[in-house]
Amino acid sequence: MKGIELIGEHINGMFKDIREAILARDPGPIIHWARLQTEKGAHWLDINTGPAVPKEEQPAIMEWLVRTAQSASKLPCCLDSTNPDAIEAGLVVHRGCAMINSTSADQWKMDIYFPMALKYKAKIIGLAMNEQGVPKDSSARAALAMELVVNADMHGLALQDLYIDPLALPVNVAQDHSPEVIEAIRQIKFLAEPAPRTVLGLSNVSQRCSERRLLNRTFLVMCMTAGLDSAIVDIQDDMLVEAAAAARVLLNKDIYCDSFVKTFRQR
Repeated sequence: MKGIELIGEHINGMFKDIREAILARDPGPIIHWARLQTEKGAHWLDINTGPAVPKEEQPAIMEWLVRTAQSASKLPCCLDSTNPDAIEAGLVVHRGCAMINSTSADQWKMDIYFPMALKYKAKIIGLAMNEQGVPKDSSARAALAMELVVNADMHGLALQDLYIDPLALPVNVAQDHSPEVIEAIRQIKFLAEPAPRTVLGLSNVSQRCSERRLLNRTFLVMCMTAGLDSAIVDIQDDMLVEAAAAARVLLNKDIYCDSFVKTFRQR
């Protein structure tokens, strides 16, 4: 049975070492993190040029990042950018099935990214938000998710290739959103048959909080009980990976064996 997919978050220009590597065109840190996250059990590598790269340079940088990461790892990449040209540049050179991260539920964005996903046979993340922002309650998030589902279907994209992100916000400023995210995940799984998949940028829930890893681990397991399929995570957090493995067993998604953590990582 397919387990939760963990997307390693670190090849991202928001991190100081990656930002410096990008600016210097130094492949060393990219190769290091591609290998490390693979060894730690990631299923995907998130690739993000970050905000320091000028827009006109982003396509070339994304191409370089994808080539460099895939020279060190067999994992597929989740291409993260607000620049459609950068996403497409990464898709052109990507080996295997990539993932686009992401489109919002705004029509003009869906009309760009869904055809792109079809052209390159890629999966895609859809955000339950639009130009008005992130809604607070679960039903409003689910309504935007439904717009993503309808548009994916209209474009001929298989719904199992659509990953919907109900968008976790930092618990220190939006504490009342967290239960709504969990409920939105439950509702999203009933929007269509087959159901779209669900994903979270997990570390967002603990931004600028103390005990970040504890919050991330706990929220991951809570969301898994609602049907979460994947998450962009700090894959270096061994206890988070172990918690995901334990949750799969306790939810009767994986068959128990004494080496269930090892089995989860190997899969």
